[in-house]
Amino acid sequence: MFSGIVEEAAPIVALRKENGNLHLTLKCSFTDELKIDQSVAHNGVCLTVVSLPGDGTYTVTAIQETLDRSNLGELKTGDSVNLERSMKFDGRLDGHIVQGHVDTTAICTDLTEADGSWYYTFKYDFNSELAKKGYVTVEKGSITVNGVSLTVCDSEKDSFRVAIIPYTHDNTNFRDIKPGTKVNLEFDIIGKYIARISNLAE
Repeated sequence: MFSGIVEEAAPIVALRKENGNLHLTLKCSFTDELKIDQSVAHNGVCLTVVSLPGDGTYTVTAIQETLDRSNLGELKTGDSVNLERSMKFDGRLDGHIVQGHVDTTAICTDLTEADGSWYYTFKYDFNSELAKKGYVTVEKGSITVNGVSLTVCDSEKDSFRVAIIPYTHDNTNFRDIKPGTKVNLEFDIIGKYIARISNLAE
């Protein structure tokens, strides 16, 4: 379980394909605090630490299912990845409830600077059956983009816009996102449960 508050945007130092799997090795400031089997969100995708060689790096593995649903398979050595360790339940929930289970990807279609902040517009493939299950955005609702908890504005059937403050822009890989960039989306789990209950009640 995560909150969508990114701790660090860390570089990929190595990528290795093995059959349908992709092993990603990253270097970050809190590597020494990690342990094998620990969960860390990578651009919003929950992955398990599988190797800690002791050189300041760690490795996680993404299986084919994960690669099919996310942008992890398109990453290159040197790319920045948003990282968040799993949530502690002894503090404040600063974002919203994030599972680390990416639902789909979206493409950035517009980036507008707004006197010190930025508006990003994202478009995703609309599916009416998935929409009935809560895979939608709502005005002022929560959405996770590359693991970042954000508030939706200008919610449309297959697109939405978010406003990014300077801190988020400078400390996550939002600084690298531009029109054409693919990002990971996780829709709000509460909305999914409400949609599911409503459908069962019909």
